[in-house]
Amino acid sequence: MSAKFKPKYTRVAQLKTAADLRKYLEDGQVDLGFDDELTDAAESPFAEKLTLKSGKLIGNRFCILPMEGWDGTEDGKPSEYTKRRWENFAISGAKLLWGCEAAAVRHDGRANPNQLLISEENLAAFEELYQLVMSKHAEKFGNIDDLVVGLQLTHSGRFCKPNSHTKFESKILYNHPILDAKYHLGENYPLMTDDEIDALVEDFVKAAVLAQKAGFHFVDLKHCHGYLGHEFLSSFNREGKYGGSFENRTRFLRNIVEGIKREAPGLEMGIRLSAFDWVPFKKDSEGQGEPDYSSGEKYNYAFGGTGQGTTIDLEEPKAFLALAQELGIQLICITVGSPYYNPHLMRPATFPPSDGYYPPEEPFLGVARQINVTHELKQAFPELVIVGSAYSYLQEWLPNVGQYVLRNNMADFVGLGRMVLSYPTLPDDVLNNRPMQRKLICRTFSDCTTAPRNGLISGCFPLDPLYKNLDIADKLKEIKENQ
Repeated sequence: MSAKFKPKYTRVAQLKTAADLRKYLEDGQVDLGFDDELTDAAESPFAEKLTLKSGKLIGNRFCILPMEGWDGTEDGKPSEYTKRRWENFAISGAKLLWGCEAAAVRHDGRANPNQLLISEENLAAFEELYQLVMSKHAEKFGNIDDLVVGLQLTHSGRFCKPNSHTKFESKILYNHPILDAKYHLGENYPLMTDDEIDALVEDFVKAAVLAQKAGFHFVDLKHCHGYLGHEFLSSFNREGKYGGSFENRTRFLRNIVEGIKREAPGLEMGIRLSAFDWVPFKKDSEGQGEPDYSSGEKYNYAFGGTGQGTTIDLEEPKAFLALAQELGIQLICITVGSPYYNPHLMRPATFPPSDGYYPPEEPFLGVARQINVTHELKQAFPELVIVGSAYSYLQEWLPNVGQYVLRNNMADFVGLGRMVLSYPTLPDDVLNNRPMQRKLICRTFSDCTTAPRNGLISGCFPLDPLYKNLDIADKLKEIKENQ
């Protein structure tokens, strides 16, 4: 990263009072509401229960978002690092664990050689992982009747690296001029055929059957972050039954849902959705992000976009949620963009990962954008159970913003990602009127992304003593010094 550019935005930790935060947001024209004070835990919106249409009870309004550690075994089983992370999710205090982690439905769809892989051979390991979560939660909180645990099912599409941390083995649905060039895919790089997609649908169904056998309450049919499910939604220019019209671009989802209803009756389904996407960004001469295209050019590769590259149109995302509701899917987790080509949209941070860039906007704007888009979708679909994302950047102010969101019915759950890597018990502290532990608060150093981008396992190297004391921590430090 160039030494010329320095982050120009005030760090969240410096905004000590509600008045400080409010003035900073007003000066930056950031539309982000928050409560000055937290409600007593007994009456807190965070403590409210929610019952799904299936009758399943969720005991509070905190959700743990799926996070990979790039630390499974080569054959796709959880390692000791994986189990520790899931234990932390279990003792967090949250009562909705959204997928916990992405599990590939087949080997060639893995995002890295250490991604979890759900298969007949690995079923016992997934059963043990589920039981680990339930037993650790019961050990700390007693009641597991109101804990809902899912498994995220995925195929990584153009971001597949099943056999090497450095070699892409992309599976793509259409040619994307910017991403094909970025990831060195030639003009004649083969597209997945309709027959190959049909076979993949069956793999998703088989994976869902195994997840149900393992005990999971629901599966997340991942449609976000540039992975394959998300790429279907932007396959405007693809020919055949999986491209072009909205009906065709959602056929993949509809066929999977039909198969799951047939083969795994009673299994709840959810969808993590990138509600909009933007053009890929790149580093400018000073390391700051900028759009990787010429303004004025038509950009026809963004689901939830307008064709202008960096603007939003929620007409099709709303049509997608209407379809999900029609299919009987109630659980929806809203995110945006992709960590590979526009990470500041989905994961606002002060400090970029090694393959990223310094933020091209005030990070609070990215948080507010996601919260307000999620609010609009919740207003349009009040019967859907909607989980919001992008809260970690808020740091000390996360509970205050989250409480405001819940109190105003802008979302049903506050989803936590990076924050629980450094501070796994944040939900439990908030739910019991304990002050936040400042020494554990994620400061968005992005080490949890820089490490796996360079073939290392993921974790909070700055704040988690386990990772801080690993030998690879020195290697990570060297990588960062040379960015």
